[in-house]
Amino acid sequence: MDATNTLPLHERFEHKRTLHKALDLLILLLLLSLLFYRLAFLRLRGPVWSIAFLCESWFTFIWLITVNTKWSPVTYKTFPDRLKNRLEEFPPVDMFVTTADASLEPPIVTVNTVLSLLAVDYPAEKLACYVSDDGCSSLTFFALVEGAKFAKLWVPFCKKYNVQVRAPFAHLAMEPDSSNKDYLNDWKAMKVILENRRGSSDGIPSLIYVAREKRPKYPHHYKAGAMNVLARVSAVMTNAPFMLNVDCDMFVNNAEVILHAMCLFLGFDDEVQSGYVQCPQHFYGALMDDPFGNQLVIMQQCLGYGFGGIQGPMYGGTGCFHQRKIIYGTPPPTNKQSNTTNMNALNGKELQRKFGYSSEMLESVSRTISGETEKNASCGGLLEVVEAAIRVADCSYESNTSWGEEMGWIYGSTTEDVLTGLRIQSMGWKSVYLTPDRSAFLGNAPQGGPASLKQLKRWATGVLEILLGKDSPLIAVATKRLMIRQCLAYLVILVWALRSVPEVLYSLLPPYCILTNSSFLPKVGEASMIIPVSLFVIYNIYTLAEYFTCGLSAHAWWNNMRMQRITSANAWLFGLLSVALKLMGLSDTVFEITRKDQSSSEDETDEDPGRFTFDDSSMFVPGTALVIVHGMGLIVGLLGLQRPGGDRGNGPGLGEFVCSFWVLLSFLPFVKGFFRRGKYGIPWPTIGKAAALGSLFLILCGWRRS
Repeated sequence: MDATNTLPLHERFEHKRTLHKALDLLILLLLLSLLFYRLAFLRLRGPVWSIAFLCESWFTFIWLITVNTKWSPVTYKTFPDRLKNRLEEFPPVDMFVTTADASLEPPIVTVNTVLSLLAVDYPAEKLACYVSDDGCSSLTFFALVEGAKFAKLWVPFCKKYNVQVRAPFAHLAMEPDSSNKDYLNDWKAMKVILENRRGSSDGIPSLIYVAREKRPKYPHHYKAGAMNVLARVSAVMTNAPFMLNVDCDMFVNNAEVILHAMCLFLGFDDEVQSGYVQCPQHFYGALMDDPFGNQLVIMQQCLGYGFGGIQGPMYGGTGCFHQRKIIYGTPPPTNKQSNTTNMNALNGKELQRKFGYSSEMLESVSRTISGETEKNASCGGLLEVVEAAIRVADCSYESNTSWGEEMGWIYGSTTEDVLTGLRIQSMGWKSVYLTPDRSAFLGNAPQGGPASLKQLKRWATGVLEILLGKDSPLIAVATKRLMIRQCLAYLVILVWALRSVPEVLYSLLPPYCILTNSSFLPKVGEASMIIPVSLFVIYNIYTLAEYFTCGLSAHAWWNNMRMQRITSANAWLFGLLSVALKLMGLSDTVFEITRKDQSSSEDETDEDPGRFTFDDSSMFVPGTALVIVHGMGLIVGLLGLQRPGGDRGNGPGLGEFVCSFWVLLSFLPFVKGFFRRGKYGIPWPTIGKAAALGSLFLILCGWRRS
């Protein structure tokens, strides 16, 4: 027997974090000390200290659940070569690509993603790629037809030369290896063929284009609805037991990514450990030092690895491998009870109620649950298969079924990915983070203020919908099989929108105290001043060390720190307002598509793509108002224009001025926006609205003094 067949397909690594844990506890101790200090003088200092106490209590809670998440990080190393030696036949995989608007998601971007998937290092007969075009764009369809022709030459080229970056636009933009003449000649030929769109050959995976039916009377549920249609269409056509979904801009960067994923699916003794396999989101053409704070490096390495040590990472919506039977709502086997036994408990009527009226779909479900991977026997030739696919893609198919409720991609949130992953983990499944040395996928990060904040607002809106919905982790931890620590880890993300209120209130305390001649911090000569100073210094050193550990610069750290403040006061606050309006029945949340461009370097009109940009969105009003308020506070304080009196003679000290200056420094892009024009300047209507809010704040301060 070959010794390699007995070696594990993956290895698990637990990261100790001894020093980080000590700092975690030290910061927690300082936060508790600050709360005790507040309590000791709460009755003497009035409402300002009460607000500060409430905000700091919230910050302590956030730090506590964050420490819980990062406490025991885990990563896995996979060995695809061992898998190749062990398996004679690989399991089939259906690959899903979703696009919705050709104007925001250019077809050339989608085609490059599709081509990279078709060219992965995996048996072509085991793969099928489904593209969901929710915009029903003739341009996207034509681009895919041309792309399929080119794929017949591109796929053999990639496999012949073991190309790793298999998106044509990315690979052909790199300098070729001139030492290999055959490769160089073929590389030039590929470039010419791509430019002239010619090609003919065979041996590539199937490519299926899906534009689902939509009607006004039937809710289409945005991306979650599109994913469920793909799940059903693929079920009656290829019915692979594993599914991969990627966004239209997320191309394959590691040709062996599916082999890496199979090492995790097939390498555990207990299948409950790998309910789904999530790859972190990495980005190509990313701007240096992450000026918009949306490259997610720290979030994925610190929080993501921490999730991996509990019940597994959240489902991120792209770069994720699923088991079809779990998407169908199959729970983990208990007491050696098989999935087949669970499915046999459902009779024909119950199956039809859950999965719909299609006989082909029901047969597909039965085969999936029983572990059969053959295509449906009831589907005959190509015409019959297409007709069955059209039936299950009908806009009325989901009526009175469990799609989007108990199975499939779950409805009820604009972040359907997080909600679907939560539902899977609530059933008792765990998930695994796939982090090969070479990034599995590369995508496109939004650039500019409007695009970045728009995406962050949608995320904040969606996760708050989950927190307040029937599938909340607070409910699942009590009624289902979600672990307590996993519930707390979810809260770190789900409370994003809620964090905006205490963070904005706390940022208003320094100018309020300066204008009203009061204070919320100890004076420099007081011994208690060591608590907030130590907290400020140690926390910033701690976070800076995290960035250095992840290979990032101090500039990247500062960019992310200031964007955290900007995001909280603008995107998260508007996410909270969106959910509040939805709960009051005044409006509904909408899935907003983020613009995706092929390469930022192609935009020759933008001299500095890292500069913060603005538009006429009301989302920039809160941040602009904060700048006005802090500016007024510093001017009044430095000129000594406060009215006499104040809060029992406890006027503002150095702490209030430093905090106010720190907020202005964090909102430096907004400060510069007052003096710039065009897309780099804050529009005058936004300034006018912010000035009105600033005036209200001044009135509040005047009422407080009186």
